[in-house]
Amino acid sequence: MQDMTFIQVIFYILVLVFSVVIHEVSHGLMSRRLGDRTAEHEGRLTLNPIVHLDLFGSILIPALLLIAQSPFLIGWAKPVPYNPYNFIDTAFVRKWGEALVAVAGPVSNIIIFLIFGLFLRFFGDSLMGTAFEPSLVIINMVVIVNIVLTVFNLMPFPPLDGSKILFAFLPYSWRPVRDFLEQNAIFIAFLFIFFLWSIVSPVIGVVYWLVVGA
Repeated sequence: MQDMTFIQVIFYILVLVFSVVIHEVSHGLMSRRLGDRTAEHEGRLTLNPIVHLDLFGSILIPALLLIAQSPFLIGWAKPVPYNPYNFIDTAFVRKWGEALVAVAGPVSNIIIFLIFGLFLRFFGDSLMGTAFEPSLVIINMVVIVNIVLTVFNLMPFPPLDGSKILFAFLPYSWRPVRDFLEQNAIFIAFLFIFFLWSIVSPVIGVVYWLVVGA
């Protein structure tokens, strides 16, 4: 982030905001697909970023990372509400419903970075030196932001999506552990971002190389 111009930082933040909004709306769409319309009734199935902004994840964490001149910028929106008791009543959905809602968010980010990343891979060189070259910077931001969001949200720690996917595989006897972790989710997220993320972040470069090829 420290090598970016002010305008590039603004574009990065805009890309981040709309990427997390798409991520959260995807949770709501999957929940509706499974029979729960809570997100729809609360007006959260919209791309309007204002209704999704979270004080901690959308403002404070990105601001702290900017102040610290972090090499990356991460954040999240308010979780889209859903009620698993409204899901269609089948054995499969009872077991995997919450995991399906959780994985829908990262899947949306995977789709985005694959589309834009493969565009860079196959057409990026041909656009260098043309009037479209400046747009490559923004497209590259879209790829990086969505890879970061994917890797970040798949970590198996509350309140991240990876934890709900993990808990779907664990027996019910682990419920007290889940409840404890979710009650301390903000503290856990803080520890992960500032102390463990540096260990995980090299995965971002590997995924970028696999998709973009450079």
